[in-house]
Amino acid sequence: MCRTRTQAAPVGGDGEPDLRHGRARTPDLVDTDVPASVGHTLDQILRERLDAARDIDATFADDVARRVARFTLDGGKRMRSQFLWWSLRACGGPADAARTEAALRIAAGLELIQTCALVHDDVMDGSPLRRGGASVHRDLSAQYARPDGTGRAFGGSAAILVGDLALAWADDVVTATALGPAAEHRVRELWQAMRTEMVAGQYLDLHGQATEARSVSRAIRTASLKSALYSVERPLALGAAVAEADEAATEALCSAGRCAGLAFQLRDDLLGAFGDPRRTGKPSGEDLREGKLTYLVEVARARATAAADHRSLTVLEKTVGNREAGEDDLDRVRDVLVATGARGVVRDRIQQLAERSLRCLDGAALTPHAAQRLRGLLGAAAGVPPSGAGAGPPDPEHSTAGTGPDPVRPCSGTGRR
Repeated sequence: MCRTRTQAAPVGGDGEPDLRHGRARTPDLVDTDVPASVGHTLDQILRERLDAARDIDATFADDVARRVARFTLDGGKRMRSQFLWWSLRACGGPADAARTEAALRIAAGLELIQTCALVHDDVMDGSPLRRGGASVHRDLSAQYARPDGTGRAFGGSAAILVGDLALAWADDVVTATALGPAAEHRVRELWQAMRTEMVAGQYLDLHGQATEARSVSRAIRTASLKSALYSVERPLALGAAVAEADEAATEALCSAGRCAGLAFQLRDDLLGAFGDPRRTGKPSGEDLREGKLTYLVEVARARATAAADHRSLTVLEKTVGNREAGEDDLDRVRDVLVATGARGVVRDRIQQLAERSLRCLDGAALTPHAAQRLRGLLGAAAGVPPSGAGAGPPDPEHSTAGTGPDPVRPCSGTGRR
């Protein structure tokens, strides 16, 4: 997977991102650096949006619109955009400049909807950090801090508007993208489904914290809706739609994305519990304090229950969901996640899902060089090497027995829910 981070646009003398750089893009040029090409499209779109926001109100433009632009332009590896582009290429497209532009615009829409998701998620979780710096709501709180502490409430409310604006701009970009009738219908259908799935997954996450409605299967359902679908499967499906791919190719891509997307989320759960904040850019253990419904914790709970391991169950009940938990408390939970074998179970399941994802592409009529790039992206999303690349046999301690139902359907199926 290309890990080139898309750099933020240079800042001009007026404090706004300088969005005017770039050059004409051909499919071959986009192939050489997808993140940069999507960044250039975002540059163009956000310049127009910032100008329109400034015409409405200067304070709104500076505090809200400019934060959308900066957050999006600083946005990570453009993973979703890369899935969309290489899916398009694997299906034989694009054949012309118009389709190239359409793909890049929809990819830009994905980056904006990701901004919405992350900003809102940080507000709901009260997260202080994002990408190694202050989260948007914390940044706004600091800007308008008051001795009576009211700045904090303002920051959260204003950040919700930042996320709302990012979502509105994402919809505007996709709606204004020129496509053929068949592609337009399919893209709109996928886009609408993806937005609703994201909200449903976020709600199930909150619902699980509020009601303690927990199970392995529910954790998988939440992960699939909240992140896995829109991180991998839907971007792949959007690329296939722009290419006007046939049903067989679309099915293969969606099935591969379904497996890799869940592996991506399970890996994120591991990083949330065990990751180094200096590398992840967000605090370690916050998901545990928040009581997030994760496959990792639910496997630990199920295995401790099956083994009548009351000590481990007590640690989980005492700390998971306790916002006041200290580092020593979190370390005890991490010890339980290891001792019950839950961390090993999740690692094994990630490996299985990654390998299944690649098998889903076998036999599909895809353009070879683009299909190879997709294989690399799918493996990188899961954080595991391709099958046979040094992944040794499973540790007996990490058996997946007793961990609940298989979290995804097999590769067969329509891929069009």
